Amino acid sequence: MEEGKREDTFFPRRRSFTFGTYGSMDLSKDEAGAEAAESKTTDILDDGKPVLSASGSQKETELFEIIEKLQGSRLDEQRCEFPLPLKSRLLTTGGELPIILPSKLGRYWVDPPLERLADVSPTSSHHGLPADDYELKERDGEAKIYRHFFRSRYHHSFTAVDPTLGPLVLSVCLEEEENRLRVILRMKECSLHGVFSLSLFPGIPSSVELAKMLCDRVTVSKFDAVSYLKAPILIKAFDEHRVSSNFKFGVLYQKENQFTEEDILGNDEESEGFTEFLSILGDTVQLQGFTGFRGGLDVCHGQTGSEAVFTSFHGRDVMFHVATKLPFTEGDPQQLQRKRHIGNDIVAMVYQEGPTTFLADMIKSHFLHCFIVVRRVHSGKTDDAGQSAYQLSVTARDDVPPFGPVLPDPPVFTDHSLLREFLLTKLINAEISCCKAEQFSRLEQRTRSALLENLQAELSTRSQCMLGDPSASSVPSAESVRGVSEGSGGFIENFKRAIRVRSHSFENLGVPRKVSGISPQVQASPQEET
Repeated sequence: MEEGKREDTFFPRRRSFTFGTYGSMDLSKDEAGAEAAESKTTDILDDGKPVLSASGSQKETELFEIIEKLQGSRLDEQRCEFPLPLKSRLLTTGGELPIILPSKLGRYWVDPPLERLADVSPTSSHHGLPADDYELKERDGEAKIYRHFFRSRYHHSFTAVDPTLGPLVLSVCLEEEENRLRVILRMKECSLHGVFSLSLFPGIPSSVELAKMLCDRVTVSKFDAVSYLKAPILIKAFDEHRVSSNFKFGVLYQKENQFTEEDILGNDEESEGFTEFLSILGDTVQLQGFTGFRGGLDVCHGQTGSEAVFTSFHGRDVMFHVATKLPFTEGDPQQLQRKRHIGNDIVAMVYQEGPTTFLADMIKSHFLHCFIVVRRVHSGKTDDAGQSAYQLSVTARDDVPPFGPVLPDPPVFTDHSLLREFLLTKLINAEISCCKAEQFSRLEQRTRSALLENLQAELSTRSQCMLGDPSASSVPSAESVRGVSEGSGGFIENFKRAIRVRSHSFENLGVPRKVSGISPQVQASPQEET
């Protein structure tokens, strides 16, 4: 008994001394610790067992402690699972579980809320809204104004660098038929568009006057005319850099009683029901040699699996990152090969099989902001008792604005074609709405700032070159700027390209990074592992 007490005293003291940096050191117990250590050493010698020196024992303990800490912390940082009391309660609760359970920490909204789920019987007479009500959002409704109203008409463009607002690009078009001027002023924050009747002016107004009519914060005294012949191509590319007809979404497969990210990502087989659901979303395609929008998947070497689900929807290409079709790595509980794709998506769909429930922050990711959860249920009709129906619920982070189409009440679909129309519309609108969240809006602002700075420098330098300025003869190709907006990976990929092109242009142009006292700093935001 006394020996056991001495052991309990010895080991905590040694641990406290060795890892004092992780916790406080209790120096008041040094004497007791020394006595315990001496007694313990005597016992070991009496047993005839080998003994390490005090410093060697401490180093060995520290080494194993660090290894344990590193191995455990990485897993913990990647995981977010149900609190144990909550998990126990769910596993013992009878009856139907809600599709989505609100997060205990908040930070997410859920639609429909739990109080609306009292009766979700698929036998209800209302199974969805008409497809005519499924309106797709545009990421930037005014992005194509320049293409529609300026490109086909004679117009002028101007550039300037405002001490306060930074680079400015102004486009002015005379619409003689309507006797008016159409103007676009591009700034770092946004683009301002206006139409002014010529009767407002005694003569043709100057570029500075038009700019100040759109934004009274403009302080420049003059704009420089753009004479570069390919300027409309570069301006259109900038205006439409947010416009993309390609989308990628994650698809997770959640079996019954799976409540952790590790469980969900570890599923390596597809049930018949899950396969049927995937066929509603799109077609299963072979990745080898695939020529459509690939959504970051490997179409040459098979490193991201051999198959994927792809579809075209109202002029938009959609690639699904299906977890069960991405490579499964034995011995990797985190399944990073799957997480690197789905964790970098903005919106993901969760297919539930069985009466389970999903918690919004179960999947840990900096990018995932919205989940659309689908649970397969049975219609219960007497004439077709085996027909599958699907119950839906949506959750998103608090700073994501609501988006349509509206979930029916009850949120159950039996018509598979109507379900497809609803889901694809909801997914696309969800991503566009998520881009208004704080994290993505900051990222888009930095992307726009970098692209506008590059556009203004390109237009100004090339115009000087066309006017015969010998100092502007060495400039990057126009294709380098146009290529920024030709990517198909969305604004996140545009951001990466913007940084690369901006650095390339500065190095070749010799343009100082600090313009008129403005020093824009563009930093890439941390991303998931790719």
